[in-house]
Parts: sequence; structure tokens; C-alpha cells
Amino acid sequence: MPTNRAAYQPGQKAFSLEVREAPYPSAEADKIVVKNGAVAINPIDWLIQSRGDIMFTHLAYPFVLGSDVAGEVVEVGKNVTRFKVGDRVLGFTRGSDAKINDPAEGGFQLYTVLRPNMVSHIPDELPYESAAAVPLGLATAAAGLFEETELALDLPSEPAKPFNGKTLIIWGGSTSVGVNAIQLSVAAGYEVFTTASPKNHKYLKSLGASEIFDYKSPTVVADMARALKGKSTAGALSIGQGAAEKCMEVLNNSSGNKFIAMASFPVPQKEPQILVFFRTVVFFVSWMISFKVKGFFKDIKSNLLNAGMITNSNVCKAIFVDYLPKALTAGTFTPAPKAEVVGHGLEHIQDGFDAQKKGVSASKIVVTL
Repeated sequence: MPTNRAAYQPGQKAFSLEVREAPYPSAEADKIVVKNGAVAINPIDWLIQSRGDIMFTHLAYPFVLGSDVAGEVVEVGKNVTRFKVGDRVLGFTRGSDAKINDPAEGGFQLYTVLRPNMVSHIPDELPYESAAAVPLGLATAAAGLFEETELALDLPSEPAKPFNGKTLIIWGGSTSVGVNAIQLSVAAGYEVFTTASPKNHKYLKSLGASEIFDYKSPTVVADMARALKGKSTAGALSIGQGAAEKCMEVLNNSSGNKFIAMASFPVPQKEPQILVFFRTVVFFVSWMISFKVKGFFKDIKSNLLNAGMITNSNVCKAIFVDYLPKALTAGTFTPAPKAEVVGHGLEHIQDGFDAQKKGVSASKIVVTL
């Protein structure tokens, strides 16, 4: 049996991962085991590390975090038919889901258990570090764009569907969610208007965005609303702090679907030092009530989303099984954002946390294994 090692989060608000031997996770009947070639770091990883007492409180520590993996299939459950040993794949892990709560399904280890409906084959020429940058951003984008409780857009296809006459607003186009949302939307037949720093405009154009606006411009809302005149919007996907408010302003001055799928949770600009949980909850609830009331008077609906929404839905199969493998093979989907490798080996996962905290633009922090 192979020897497994993992970078464990030892407890709530323990600020250093512990790399040590871990149980080898054999595949159950409906799962596969992947030997990871690369893993990616997301903000949720270091947020759990620093705020584990107020978020993901269900986790049973020590725990293995990590949502994004890419590697080689080494074991296949008896009921799994899509994969065989030796396949190269990327996968979205679900170990931290409250209903799963299993470190064997966490990403920051040498061998990870994956659920086949959240795994895609990747071409031989695609490096694992590039593939590992995709899963969580893709899943979050897919939830916001296609779930019935969110924007409920038409599903993407390869080749891409023809333009359907509707324009989607994506606020935060250079984020890991945004770069995936742009490509999924274009493949589904939508025109995309998005925002980003000027340095990333060319990159987002290459991914299929029709128009990109400087989110720091004092006239960005007016500029986007002006560009939307005569167009029918498909709604908006807001990513990042302040994005939902901006989307509401734009939709209030446009025609079409007035719905905002919110991919970012509002948080206080300055973390409370006392009564942290209570004050954070009060801020969140008061913000949501205020935002919903504003939306009511403007006839604009909204809903928070998270990547886990697609875990057992038809959207998950449509993206990870039906669309992504074909699009990667055809070269019509670019693995995004760009991978920024910070080291090789599990010992560098904490370095990845620290690098991600400092902020990234149009890139994803990755560690190779």
C-alpha cells in the first residue's frame, strides 16, 4: 500500500499546518483515488485557518483542507466506469462539506479521494499545475451561472452555442471565479461585459469577454450602463467586496433580467477584536437585509451562492463530465487563472497560504507534488 502524507490543519485558529504521515485513502465503490501532481490554494483555506472558530465549525480536527487537485488516477471503485488507472484528471474535492467532513477527501495530501461527477479528464499536454488552478473557480462560476436558484442560464457546449442576444455582467473578471465564468458564459452563447484592472484587459479579451471596464474608474457604473443601452441583460454575477452594490446600480439602469448571483460573502472591512462571532453575524445579517430592501424597491433580486451547490446537481455533470473534457481537448477552454507555483512539496502549502493572503491578480497560487 502506498505511503500517504498530508498537510494537516491541526485545530481551530492554529496558524501553521503540520505535514506528517496520513492514512492511505482507498477508493469506495463509487469513488476514485488520485495521486496528486499539483494542488491550488484558495482564500477559503487560510480563512478557515485564521477564522475556524466562526466558519466551517463542523470540521473535525486535525483536518486536511484544499479544494483543487490535479493528478493521476491510481485506484477506481468497482462502480466507477468513466475512469481507469493511469488517467490524468483534475478534481474538485468535497472533504470540508458539512455532510461529508472527511479529511480523506481533502486536497492537501499526496493521495485524495474524489467523487467522479466532480472530476474531468485532462489532455496529456496540460501540466498538472495549470489544471489544478481550475476546479473551485469553475464550480463556483457554474453554480452562479446555471443553478435554477441563481441566474439559470443556458448550459455551455463544445463547440460554443451561437450568440443568443443577451449580455451577462460579470463584476470581477480577473478573479479565479471570473475567468471561468467568462469562458462558460461565452460557450453558452452569451456576450460578456466584465470589470478588471487595465493590465488584465487583454487577458480577459483572450478568454472571450466582449467589453472590459476598469473597476477603479469613478465612472465605471455609468460607462457600463451606457454600453448596455439597447441590449438585454442576462443578469449579473458579482465577485468581490462591493461588487454586488455596483451590479445593482448597473442593473437599475439597464433592461433585461434583474438578478444578481453573489459569489462573495460580505465581511467587515476591519475584523472585530471582541465578540468576533456575534459582531460578524450582526454585520452579515444587517448587510443582507439592507441589500434585499434596496433590491426590492429597484425590483432587483439576488441570492448568495457557493460552489457546493453543484455537488449533487445536474449542473455538476453538465460542466465536469459533459463540457470541460471536450473543451480542454478542443482547446476552446483555457485553464484559468494562470498558475503561480510557489514551491514543490507539502511543506510549501503554508507558504502558499501566506502568498495568497497578500493578494493575487489573474493568477492562482499552486504547489506541485
